[in-house]
Amino acid sequence: MATIVGLVHLEFHIPQAASLKDKRRVLKGFKDRLAAAHNISVSEVADQNKRQRGVLAIAMVGADKRYMAGALQKIITAASAHRDMVLLNSEIEWI
Repeated sequence: MATIVGLVHLEFHIPQAASLKDKRRVLKGFKDRLAAAHNISVSEVADQNKRQRGVLAIAMVGADKRYMAGALQKIITAASAHRDMVLLNSEIEWI
């Protein structure tokens, strides 16, 4: 039985963020909603000191790649529909 790791990188523009505090509030809310809805780990991994940019990495571990691909795609869809952020780029990587 193989263990599969799915990794998603999401890059955002947060146009309404007037400060780093605003940016972190938006990202934290999004991260908390994702973590509550999916069995994942989420972390801000780049652009921590840029007030209108954010990069999140999301990891999921499992044995069924097809299920995981669907779940990760749902996360990307949720990210693109978020009202306070503009999704600039998304990438799925398998390990």
